[in-house]
Amino acid sequence: MMKCIIGLGNPGRKYEQTRHNIGFMVIDELLSRHHINLSKEKFNGLYAVENIQGEKVAFLQPQTFMNRSGECIQSFIDYYRINVDDILVIYDDLDLPIGKIRLRQKGGHGGHNGLRSTIDHLGTRDFKRLRVGIGRPTGPMSIVDYVLGKFSQDQQESVILSIKHGADACEKWLNDDFVNVMNTFNQ
Repeated sequence: MMKCIIGLGNPGRKYEQTRHNIGFMVIDELLSRHHINLSKEKFNGLYAVENIQGEKVAFLQPQTFMNRSGECIQSFIDYYRINVDDILVIYDDLDLPIGKIRLRQKGGHGGHNGLRSTIDHLGTRDFKRLRVGIGRPTGPMSIVDYVLGKFSQDQQESVILSIKHGADACEKWLNDDFVNVMNTFNQ
């Protein structure tokens, strides 16, 4: 039995620290806390499998680009025989303000292409998610330009806080019921 924490984002230096990559940033925070590297590469993804708090945990960052995330996720969980109930997908959310996180047990894609791909490939909407708020653009900026842009200097403090809270929620889920995790973090 293994849990799998998946951060969505886009590969490559060009996309590092962009709003769309906040899922990767939460995974990076978890890896840093536990002195882990994503040293393995398979299924178009970077991953590590470790024991944390007595639980076997896989960390995964698909390298397929956001709109094809599901290809990597499905191949990975099929190979490791991970139950869909034991995955948590972390992604950016335009409808949450910067600094806020929300956990959900299931749901639609809400227009998020990485989630749409994941739902399509897994054939279900019933998997755990951690939404990390990135807010919406103000002014005439397109959604694409906004999500592929970087956070401003005055947003950094809130971004760092949401990444830390997201990582805290992931750690709590390793040894607690997901409903309890939601009750703790969905304030």
